[in-house]
Amino acid sequence: AAAQKSIAEVGQELEGLVERLVDIVGSLQSRTHLPESGADDEGSSPGLSFSSGVDLSLASSESVTPHTPERKMRDILHDLEEIREKLRANLMWKDALEEPVQVELQEAPSSSSHPLPDRSHRAPTRTSRFAQWAISPTFDLRSHSCSLEVSEDRRVVTVSRCPQTHLWSHERFVTCQVLCSQAFSSGQQYWEVDTEHCSHWAVGVASWGMRRNQTLGRTGDSWCVEWKGTRQLSAWHMVKETVLGSDRPKVVGIWLDLEGGTLAFYSVANEESLLYECPVSSSSPLHPAFWLYGLTPGNSLTIRPAQV
Repeated sequence: AAAQKSIAEVGQELEGLVERLVDIVGSLQSRTHLPESGADDEGSSPGLSFSSGVDLSLASSESVTPHTPERKMRDILHDLEEIREKLRANLMWKDALEEPVQVELQEAPSSSSHPLPDRSHRAPTRTSRFAQWAISPTFDLRSHSCSLEVSEDRRVVTVSRCPQTHLWSHERFVTCQVLCSQAFSSGQQYWEVDTEHCSHWAVGVASWGMRRNQTLGRTGDSWCVEWKGTRQLSAWHMVKETVLGSDRPKVVGIWLDLEGGTLAFYSVANEESLLYECPVSSSSPLHPAFWLYGLTPGNSLTIRPAQV
């Protein structure tokens, strides 16, 4: 940077010196007409000497011929003006090249005082095909069994360490199950369930009229995907089991398309991967439904906002 600044200063000094010479020659030319004296003694343009000891000889672009002093000054002035313009153009071109470099050097932060952000720890991004239909349903407090407790925001259901003292109701499940308050009879909906903290579970849909002593997926008005905890994932409907594999999804996405009569389950990670799809129809609205049959206290399922 220091070297670049020194070069720029030298260029500016040269330009200033040429400006002074132009002024001097111009003032001489404007004085009283000098008498002609014919050819000069040397037959060439005179040399211009400076106090610095540098001799600057400027020759006219024309051939060497006898000139009057007035003609000589005019030629010298022409040459000086040409030098001045070339110096200016050269300095402007050099500044245009150096300016971005200088700005970059000034603005570039020090690695010690301003460390670059660690991009390896950025939160993963995900684009979901179901983003416009994503919902976040809530558990219905009337339906969950006495073995379960529901969080204050009604999106986490947990196996209780001691039976809950809920009043008996014909709407409350005898088995360790719960429905959501939201009911769907048309349209398209998508929601996600975090299953990571439950060893045995089933998630799906069921009608509100499902009998409270029955099990999810074993009736005509309920459908589910179930993790047995023995490295087996299955789909259930009407007591019919379809084995899907041995990989456990940590997050299950449920796509309910009542316009197309389709229910689909997805394993959700960076994107949705289809686990199972089946036709669905019901004369009654369908609710999101859950079964926690791993009765270890603390087992839980979470309805999470779709990460879209």
